[in-house]
Amino acid sequence: MTKNTDEVAAAAAAAKAFESSDKDGAGPPTVFDKILSGEWSSDKVYEDDDAFAFRDINPQAPTHILVIPKKRDGLTSLSNAREDQKSLLGHLMYVAQSVGKKECPDGFRLVVNDGKDGAQSVYHLHIHILGGRQMGWPPG
Repeated sequence: MTKNTDEVAAAAAAAKAFESSDKDGAGPPTVFDKILSGEWSSDKVYEDDDAFAFRDINPQAPTHILVIPKKRDGLTSLSNAREDQKSLLGHLMYVAQSVGKKECPDGFRLVVNDGKDGAQSVYHLHIHILGGRQMGWPPG
């Protein structure tokens, strides 16, 4: 199995686990919940009252950082965002570009995977910052 196929299989399994969870829209606890609670360690890059950024443990580029909301509040995926979360979504994008410029001065890519077909493997909204090399196109 290739790494890409492994990621797709992990996303399918995560989607199935999310769908079979308690149906309250929050989904089961995620690895990000464990990082935010301090149960699991992370290589923190940025933190404020609303956002947390850390290095991915399975980097897909020389620089691979994740930006997440500190309070999931139903933001299991981008397509679950509510109108009252628009300012938080903008803040997460602002944090991503700020961290991206600092970590990858020659450029970077932001990625949000959404749902099973989008290969989302953790149901807690997150923005990938990828950089440190020339990105290819098309991405998927």
